[in-house]
Amino acid sequence: MILLKRVVLDVLKPHQPSGLEFAKTLAECGEGYRVHYTVTAVDEKTETVVVAIVGEDIQFNVIAETISELGASLHSVDEVEVINVGESKQN
Repeated sequence: MILLKRVVLDVLKPHQPSGLEFAKTLAECGEGYRVHYTVTAVDEKTETVVVAIVGEDIQFNVIAETISELGASLHSVDEVEVINVGESKQN
């Protein structure tokens, strides 16, 4: 089984919700998720941000859906870290 451990995303978002609210909402998508939020550009209506998420088994579809629900747009996936933990053996 392949697990997504870390992903770095380039996101365009409106000023609201705030960065703190945005990061907290993404962290709520999975137990133990750590979110690092960095603003790279600001204009009148939007912010370009880099969001790094670290977790044991990140559910990317949930993250992407949540970003959209927050009124933001996922521009690119800039970094990915995965691990192959093998298949569970049942006796």
